[in-house]
Amino acid sequence: MTSAYSADDASRPHDDDAAQARATLRGVLAEVGRCFVGSGEIPELILTCLLARGHVLLEGVPGVAKTTLIKAFASAIGGAFKRIQFTPDLLPSDITGTYVMSPREGGFHLRMGPIFAHVVLGDEINRAPAKTQSALLEAMQEQQVTIDGETHRLPEPFFVLATQNPIELEGTYPLPEAQIDRFLMRIVVGYPSTDDELKILRTYATSAPEARAVLSPADVLTLQRRAAEVFVDDEIYAYAVALSNFTRTHPRVALGASPRASLGLVLAARARALIDGRNFVSPDDVKKLARPVLAHRLVLTAESEAEGVTREQVVDEALSRVPYRRVDARSDASHGHGSVALAGRERP
Repeated sequence: MTSAYSADDASRPHDDDAAQARATLRGVLAEVGRCFVGSGEIPELILTCLLARGHVLLEGVPGVAKTTLIKAFASAIGGAFKRIQFTPDLLPSDITGTYVMSPREGGFHLRMGPIFAHVVLGDEINRAPAKTQSALLEAMQEQQVTIDGETHRLPEPFFVLATQNPIELEGTYPLPEAQIDRFLMRIVVGYPSTDDELKILRTYATSAPEARAVLSPADVLTLQRRAAEVFVDDEIYAYAVALSNFTRTHPRVALGASPRASLGLVLAARARALIDGRNFVSPDDVKKLARPVLAHRLVLTAESEAEGVTREQVVDEALSRVPYRRVDARSDASHGHGSVALAGRERP
């Protein structure tokens, strides 16, 4: 395995480091693209979420290569991959593991569950009851699990990608809002285009390609630290808060985006900037990520749902009505920065 970006490269200058990170991350996307045929935006969003230390909720009908995509990512980052098939009779211990008696050793030892991996696929997560979903909730939020009263840390990096079928809802348990809010992004995987589907047939008609390791888990941790160092100006923070505030006061929204959503939007924007080889976040980073980061956290009013209003439409309205204001340096020259006006007025 050869990585253009090593975990030992922490001392490089920022500009060179950003360019090096971009080349490596593009290599990861290219390797995933050998196995996953479809929109290039989906793998990029997943990579963005990984760098931002978030988790992904994938929605799509069966047979659109969600599992193929996730396995390719796990291979490309050199991480251990585990798959959990959620069913109504799945127990929390089936996810976390349990202590079992060892006659040879004369005591109990921990048999680790599938949650102990770098990349975990939770397939059809809404088919498990709330008690089982809560076991995954602790792992996602705290990066640890509790087994028989003992806390165990999970491997780093730790990345959960959960899937659910938005069509077949019989016998399912809707995810509670607290758990949905802990997914940094919700990504919809739709049907491929005609050209992509033809490419799928040609690619998989003989033997399925397998992704090669481009990074190691240590490289991923280094890239995550680099993403956290990307510069964010005060005006970007104000813009993210203003977008969330818009959803909270919208008449069609019963529950708007939380402060966790605002933070997630900024963290994701940092990761996207690094993928593009930049050391700073631009307004376009925030705008392009607003839908996958904010929409799934909104709860619409009953009247809005009856009228066919979607959460994505509310986010699009926020993007169109909440303007991004550049700092006016003249307003606060003594401190080297100005104020941000985001009240919807035209810029003077």
